[in-house]
Amino acid sequence: MGLLAAVLWGGTDFLVGLNARAVGVKRAVFFGQALGFCIMSLLLVAFPAFIVKSMSASLQVWLFGVVAAALTVSGALALSKAFALGKASIVAPLVTSYGVVTTLLSWASGEQISLLQLLCIALCVVGVVLSSLHSDAKIPHSIHASRSIAYALLAACFYGTSFWLQGQFVLPALGPVMMLWLAYLIGLFVLVLIVLRLEDGLKVPALKNCLTLTGASLMNLGGFSAFAWGAVAGSVSVVTVISTLSGGIAAILGYVFFKERLGKIPMLGVVLVLVGAFVLHLKT
Repeated sequence: MGLLAAVLWGGTDFLVGLNARAVGVKRAVFFGQALGFCIMSLLLVAFPAFIVKSMSASLQVWLFGVVAAALTVSGALALSKAFALGKASIVAPLVTSYGVVTTLLSWASGEQISLLQLLCIALCVVGVVLSSLHSDAKIPHSIHASRSIAYALLAACFYGTSFWLQGQFVLPALGPVMMLWLAYLIGLFVLVLIVLRLEDGLKVPALKNCLTLTGASLMNLGGFSAFAWGAVAGSVSVVTVISTLSGGIAAILGYVFFKERLGKIPMLGVVLVLVGAFVLHLKT
């Protein structure tokens, strides 16, 4: 299940870049959120037990869930922007550093961090610095490499904070299905307000774009489902570690389809980020 989640999320990351360049960042995220919300709503109707369980949660838990959902949609927007501007082979691995943010927040809230975890955080920081060192100014599908890196790190911060809030306060009370539905609901509400200001914001995209938008949304849902199934049936730490490979899978897809080549120093930085995130998840 962890490997399946990694493959699906890697494919999602790859398609996110295509969608953002084809229909725009905000519209791409909006259509993905709309489809995800419809699917999760149908799931809740089919299995009302999820709704019954969530009704016992306190108001504070729901508020934390709303904040986590807002951070998730902010991360999706930042991630789409990063893929629209830069190389998937760099952006995808950098986003996996969300584990650093989650770990640091856990440490700030009182959880002890081992020396190995601190070394992994340092390794990720060094990797981020190295991956930002580019000598090629003509990067395919990119405006400014530095901007794509900044958006990727911003997405990692949003996702890392959201995952920490969910794990600390929300998921034990609401469960993963209701939390995912809430995330899509808040995201859809926010993005409707945004796309209404865009020219032809609600216009249905071309058929080929609809296919990639649907594919990205379904892959994202499939990744979450596989992750949840694996976490329940087996080990959370093992599933999390393997799912981190999604960054590498997206990078491989970027190389295969767009021939995105990296210099030795940026490649070393990407490898360090992946290794640091991998070991950090293993020891968290």
